[in-house]
Amino acid sequence: MLIFENMLPVNMSAILIESRSLLSVFLEREVIVDFYLPKNVADPSELSLLLVNDGQNMEELGLDCILERLYSHNAISPLFCAAIHTGSQRKMEYGVSSQADYLGRGAKANLYSSFILKELLPFIRGNYAITKFKEKAFAGFSLGALMALDIVWNHPNKFSKAGLFSGSFWWRSVDQSEPHYDDNLHRIIHQEIRNGKYHRGLKFFFQCGNMDETMDRNNNGIIDSIDDTLDLIKELVKKGCNRDNDIYYLEMPDGRHDITTWSRAMPVFLKWGWGRSEC
Repeated sequence: MLIFENMLPVNMSAILIESRSLLSVFLEREVIVDFYLPKNVADPSELSLLLVNDGQNMEELGLDCILERLYSHNAISPLFCAAIHTGSQRKMEYGVSSQADYLGRGAKANLYSSFILKELLPFIRGNYAITKFKEKAFAGFSLGALMALDIVWNHPNKFSKAGLFSGSFWWRSVDQSEPHYDDNLHRIIHQEIRNGKYHRGLKFFFQCGNMDETMDRNNNGIIDSIDDTLDLIKELVKKGCNRDNDIYYLEMPDGRHDITTWSRAMPVFLKWGWGRSEC
């Protein structure tokens, strides 16, 4: 059973923002979701859905201003954005659905996936009278990017794009300090891709910053977050992704693991995914 509570909408010139409260049976908590609704959509068949993890950070990221600016320049097709707030158990709800990490984190990732598929998506269909979106995508930051990728990869019948900003793709089943730790065996999402099946039509946007972190566990002169991302791209290509058409990699020399960096990268992602050809 879901309980909904309307909050006052905030009017803007190109979008309407509505906050809703959903009581999730799967997560056993109230989930706040901010909806960014484009106004005056001339052709409803152009409307796509974008889910975003860590929705509580979207005001600081400036998602409303980014969308406003892109719409004002007719730079992107209309997007129905749902920014999902996380809770106090973020490190338990975000992860890889099939397996927790070596510390047991991500143990509720399967429940989060169920919330998305069985509660949030039906809520959107039922409350906004949108029978079909042109396409559906999922974006996230850091650990939220790992969760977004896991959901998109495992549910290609629901989603076709993933936006992954500074993804926590190091997520591992064995502590890297253990003598038997092996990148090729113990990074969970890499194994998930390697053992899974690629579905034609899936597309992936990856963003990394050269200042995301300082760790370099294999001492190759490349920080781990970039290494993990590039290795993941290699796995996707091996499964059948076209490196030029299905994958976009944005490496920012001055990029950090922070909201300011992701705010700068967000317009690139939105134009990559839904840019109008004339712009």
